[in-house]
Amino acid sequence: MTARVRQEPRGAARPRTPRRPRLPALLALLVGVAGVGYRLALLLADAPPANSDEATMGLAALHIARGQDFPVWFYGQAYMGTLEAYLAAPLLALTGPSVLALRLPTLALYALFLLLVWRLTRRLGGNRWFALLVVGFLALGSDRIVKNQLIAGGGYPELNPAGVGLALLTLDLCTGRPDARLPRWAAWGLISGLMLWVDPLLLPYIAGTGAVLVAWRRRELAGRAGIVTVAALLLGAAPMLLDSLRHGRDPFTAVLAASGGDAAAGWGERLHGGLVLGPPLGMGFCSPGHCATWQLWWALAFPVLLALAGLSAWRALRPAASPAPPAGPPMSVPPPARPPRSVPPPAGSPAAPSPSAPPPPSAVSAAVRLALVVGAAAVLGAYVASSAAGRTPVESARYLSCLAVATPALLWPLRAATRGGRGVPRIAAVAVLAALLGTAAVATAAAVRTVPATHAEADRHRTLVATLDELGVRHVRAGYWTCNRLTFASGEDVLCAVVDDELRPGFDRYPAYRRAVDADPGAGWVAPVGSPLAVRLDQRLGPDRGELDVVTVEGWRVYLPRR
Repeated sequence: MTARVRQEPRGAARPRTPRRPRLPALLALLVGVAGVGYRLALLLADAPPANSDEATMGLAALHIARGQDFPVWFYGQAYMGTLEAYLAAPLLALTGPSVLALRLPTLALYALFLLLVWRLTRRLGGNRWFALLVVGFLALGSDRIVKNQLIAGGGYPELNPAGVGLALLTLDLCTGRPDARLPRWAAWGLISGLMLWVDPLLLPYIAGTGAVLVAWRRRELAGRAGIVTVAALLLGAAPMLLDSLRHGRDPFTAVLAASGGDAAAGWGERLHGGLVLGPPLGMGFCSPGHCATWQLWWALAFPVLLALAGLSAWRALRPAASPAPPAGPPMSVPPPARPPRSVPPPAGSPAAPSPSAPPPPSAVSAAVRLALVVGAAAVLGAYVASSAAGRTPVESARYLSCLAVATPALLWPLRAATRGGRGVPRIAAVAVLAALLGTAAVATAAAVRTVPATHAEADRHRTLVATLDELGVRHVRAGYWTCNRLTFASGEDVLCAVVDDELRPGFDRYPAYRRAVDADPGAGWVAPVGSPLAVRLDQRLGPDRGELDVVTVEGWRVYLPRR
């Protein structure tokens, strides 16, 4: 008995076997997981260090979780939306006051950023190896970078994924993808509105990608797409708009005032802090708290790459922006035949194509890259113009965190030089890439070395909270960087009013705490060991009634009134 062999008919399509992930994509996945894992390990080790500004966002999240308050702005000011508090509120409702729970949404935002930036780099036309390079660079994390990405202090962790998301949506909408266009328009508008509420630092990227949409899709925007986009933008910005109408406040004026435009920083200080220290600090090339001289090489490379990236995008965009001239003399063409009478398509048939054909994908890629480059230049220019760059350049470099949005466009000239260049340009591009990854890796290692000290300090703070609970202390006075952190860590069991080093009332972001402390004649004092506040309070120690007793906790001094 012979077995029959079934033969496929000639020309029949063979079933396609699923392709295995290519090596660069698999490596990018591993690198991305390593970047997220590195940051999760930092969170479990209490790094980056917590502070009272982050605790203020944590207190807002606690109030939201309890239904006690639903703040629009960061407590104590009329700008910087509280999106991070609303994201963390469900977790804090389950766990209670916890820095880890407060930061888990920011970790998720970072993971989303890596996923979106891989997709954006590929959609812009970069190959998988170049996308792997971009993800690898962004997986590293110096001190300033992980603070921007993980600390829920308001307005920074959400900027990068939002900016990359806007660029991706712009690519999809301009290349004429027919699926889910109105939801994509709505998503672009909603993200833009939310970021205007949260932090206007992303405004240059919103304007840049918006200009690309207007240039390529203005006919579509004149119809339902424009209505949907504007409605979604207003929805995202609704907390800001409603608060402005209710209280007559202008958040953009508040942002300009907070930038310190009226301060005394000179232009020499601003240029040094903004152009020399700003790019290395803001993009993760410096050690914790300072930039060594050799780490400042990026201050020279950054504007060069920015200019080359803009020129490259502009050159790629120009052929699509202007029609090509005729190749030769005009030819006589017979008149076209009379077109047949148009007949409406039958019911159920697909709709006719749009009268405006989508632009070439290469032109859209160049336009989006140009928007990202211009956005990064505008972010840097606004930072240099603010006096914060001159007065506090190290800490204020956080305002440059959204430069990371432009990373694929910024590194594009290096991609071109390594792929098609020869000789000196290719060697120079490889050297810059090696220095890029090497310097960021050194800064990341320096950040890791600070983790044991940060963890030990967090343990001392937990001991302080436990000691106050054992002593039955419910109201204290302390410095700004102690107060709200202490109140959040205790779940508001300990309420704190801010004082300066001379024991005068300071800046309370939540005034109800001061009222409660002032009403308690037995309120204590808390100060770090060796601080000016501790030295001042030590002068009030003694046996007489009304003077203070002291309880020493490692790293802290607790002063209690003698009764």
